[in-house]
Amino acid sequence: MSTLHFDIHINAPREHVWRTMLFTPSYERWTASFCEGSRYEGSWDAGSIIRFLAPNGDGMVSEIAEHRPAQFLSIRHIGAIANGVEDTTSESVRAWAPCFENYTFTDEAGGTRLRIDVDVFGTYEDWMNQTWPQALQALKAICETPT
Repeated sequence: MSTLHFDIHINAPREHVWRTMLFTPSYERWTASFCEGSRYEGSWDAGSIIRFLAPNGDGMVSEIAEHRPAQFLSIRHIGAIANGVEDTTSESVRAWAPCFENYTFTDEAGGTRLRIDVDVFGTYEDWMNQTWPQALQALKAICETPT
């Protein structure tokens, strides 16, 4: 497993970037870069279980490892969901779980520097290297567009 690093400067306050990133309906807009129609079920509270789902219901089951609003968010991915069934114990899941996605929000140049550190397994590295920059550009556009 390797860890990829991405960052972007967004001309908006940290709290605005954080809220836009995590909450409906803007969450669904920027994450469409990964999967059109993606959504989450659950809570962003530390210790909570959260499910990241494609429109067909497949996805990942995760735990919020740490959350300091508008500062830091750590997601611990602990399993997969296929055909509505959560799998946190199979050999194929144990090969990569747990893996983490960490988000750090800092003030920079009148806006926010958002840094993402994401663990990647298997053949997903190329896809992540292509998709994360697109997703971050989408998030930036949403955050910087006046409402």
